[in-house]
Amino acid sequence: MATEYAPQTRDQWKPAGRPPKRHFLPPALRAPIEARTWREFGYLLLSLPVSVLLFVFAVTMTSLGLGLLITFLGVPVLAACLAGCRGLGAMERARARGLLKLDVADPAPVRAKTGGGGGPMAWMGAMLKSGTSWRHLLYAVLHMPWAVFAFSVSLVLWSYGWAMLTYPLWKWVFPVYAGVDGLQLYGDNTHNIYLDSPVELAATSAFGLLITLATPWLIRGLTTVDRVMVAGLLGPSRLATRVSELESDRGVVVDTAAADLRRIERDLHDGAQARLVALAMDLGLAKEKLTHDPEAAARMVGEAHGEVKIALQELRDLARGIHPAVLTDRGLDAALSAVASRCTVPVRVEVDLPARPAPAIEGIAYFTASELLQNVSKHARASRATVEVWQTADRLMLQVSDDGQGGADTAAGSGLAGLAERLDAVDGILVADSPAGGPTTVTAELPWRG
Repeated sequence: MATEYAPQTRDQWKPAGRPPKRHFLPPALRAPIEARTWREFGYLLLSLPVSVLLFVFAVTMTSLGLGLLITFLGVPVLAACLAGCRGLGAMERARARGLLKLDVADPAPVRAKTGGGGGPMAWMGAMLKSGTSWRHLLYAVLHMPWAVFAFSVSLVLWSYGWAMLTYPLWKWVFPVYAGVDGLQLYGDNTHNIYLDSPVELAATSAFGLLITLATPWLIRGLTTVDRVMVAGLLGPSRLATRVSELESDRGVVVDTAAADLRRIERDLHDGAQARLVALAMDLGLAKEKLTHDPEAAARMVGEAHGEVKIALQELRDLARGIHPAVLTDRGLDAALSAVASRCTVPVRVEVDLPARPAPAIEGIAYFTASELLQNVSKHARASRATVEVWQTADRLMLQVSDDGQGGADTAAGSGLAGLAERLDAVDGILVADSPAGGPTTVTAELPWRG
């Protein structure tokens, strides 16, 4: 069954790059000394002064702009406030990129609409109408109370944890109280409690170790909130991003449809149409010779009959390339088996689907497998190939493998790049794992419903 070894998530079947580093300590013990922990702790420490700067600027400029709205001066002040918040937001994205390794795309710049006169007034109007700019202002206001909380919690726990863990190493720096060397936890004129015995020192270090081991995970939780705020408030609008993706996908679909129409027209003109024209001429000649040379006419009719068979086969191939009838009638299993029977190498087909996907997705999966098997026939120099189709969650998975020479690359501008663009137009992805020398495994992931 294909599902016995089918990957369940994208990360499981994406080709591996550099092998992961080996660690001798488990994550719980490794966390306090990892670079990630110290980067995130540094981010939380810097958040306090940065958030104070953002908050003071945003509140001051907003209050001033709102107070001046009774005059015209309030409009440019508010626009300058939003522009300043966008500039400070760029600094925050850079800080998150460097310390949190969070790559947030820059939002689209504010541009005044053409045809409205342009100039400073148009720019101020566009700035005040920009939802992204107001989200930057909201971030500047909301981030300060969170930064104060995260700064206080992380600094106190991190400092006390390391201090208590290493207390036996530095307790001698405290002065001597009544001849006893140690840390005074509680004291007045009659009672003094010191940490100076071996048991007390061990207990202090053990408690400090627990705090030190737990704090990195708390720091990661705190920075997760920062990641959400930066990505949600300082990044581009999800709606605008989705619109841009749909516009790009629409362009790919239009280009693909145009290319398919050109291919069909070329195949008709150079193949079946040319053959039918020649057939008509041959039949015309045979008609002229029918009265005075019946044998030659019969021979020409026989040749024309062969040409008709070839033309019909070409038309069938062309119709199969547009949308095969077997795919509509019997589904992917039968359609892919028909494609595999025409491949130059033996192909094993395994289709394990509980139901049929959306017709558009089924067609894309069929043509993807067909193109990949054509590549196997033409370029792979393989002795066998495998086509496997299965469903995982709400995705349709298609995998074509061969034992050929390898070297396939989706980024090399080849046919695989075109397939990847087609799949991307329907929120699908195509990944090729094809080292030099083979074997090659190309995996396509498509939505179950288009």
